Amino acid sequence: MALVPFPKRDDESPQPYQPPKEPVVPASDAASPFGEEEDALDGRMTFLEHLDELRKRITHAVVALLVGFIIATLFYEPVRDFVYGGLLVGIPEGKFIYTEPGEGFFLWIKISALAGVLIASPYVMLQVWFFIAPGLYAREKKLAIPFVLASTSLFVGGAAFAHYMLFPAVWNFFASFSNPYIVFTPRIDPVFGLYVKLMLGMGLVFQMPVLMFVLARLGIVTAGFLLRNIKYAILLIVIVAAVITPDGSPVTQGLVALPMCALYLLGIGVAWLFGKSDPAPAD
Repeated sequence: MALVPFPKRDDESPQPYQPPKEPVVPASDAASPFGEEEDALDGRMTFLEHLDELRKRITHAVVALLVGFIIATLFYEPVRDFVYGGLLVGIPEGKFIYTEPGEGFFLWIKISALAGVLIASPYVMLQVWFFIAPGLYAREKKLAIPFVLASTSLFVGGAAFAHYMLFPAVWNFFASFSNPYIVFTPRIDPVFGLYVKLMLGMGLVFQMPVLMFVLARLGIVTAGFLLRNIKYAILLIVIVAAVITPDGSPVTQGLVALPMCALYLLGIGVAWLFGKSDPAPAD
């Protein structure tokens, strides 16, 4: 008995080879602000994950500040001499007084804590970068070292500006009211409190270019926006300078306002170099 093959069905007929289709990349994703392909975000964090990340970074920063405080206590005498070198400007007697039993002890703690902030500032700035890094692209995360170096240098530079220029100007203004009938012999606690406020305040003010860099990379501001609103920025700078300076001297306010204006111009340049360009106007 002969075997008769079954006829092939139409769907079993051989099909010609077709190469796989290449994925289509949208035109909007083809270019980046740097003129190259932009790396995708590593992932989105939920609100609770952001809170947990914030808690972690604050914990690391507090530990770093504690380590900086301990290091400062080990070198307290040179730190103390450096601080008093700036505080004693304009003091006729060359000494301060304290009237409370624990005032001298707490001053020792405050001086060590202030020095500890400066010592730990690079690590604290690194924790700030780690907190904002999840909102950046993978390419931008490589800017961690420049961010830490720039922010730390600006913070220390602002503190140095307050120590060498701003505080002596303020202090000479207050000491100028001495006369043959009154002698300026202030207590150390309010003097050092003013010194700390000026040091930390100017350290934060000098972070303006770094803040503009972050806002520009996130697309919140652009160099064009900052340049168009420069007159409002100068007005705000003058107001802030009048608020943070403890005296009404125009010289002191000018010493605060001029560096802030220069930092704002520097921030415009940073936003122009690293920020996202203005969107093209619609036809």
